[in-house]
Amino acid sequence: MFSRWYIVITTIGLVEASGAAYATEARYDCAGGARVTAQFSPPDAAHGQVALTFDGSGSKIILPQARSADGGRYAGDGTEFWI
Repeated sequence: MFSRWYIVITTIGLVEASGAAYATEARYDCAGGARVTAQFSPPDAAHGQVALTFDGSGSKIILPQARSADGGRYAGDGTEFWI
């Protein structure tokens, strides 16, 4: 359903998540006007992940944390989210 998403961050707002499942929530305003909300797993989670919700369509995908030499990287099924 989704091809690769390359997100250029123009504005970041960090807020504390209300649920216990995720440690941090961030909202991203991307180049081209797209908006994405990312909910990150807690740092002490056995397997890191991010849940991405795309504003407008409400589509949601969950990506596992992937190896990265620099920054947080989440990837799976042809989709990559790298911050």
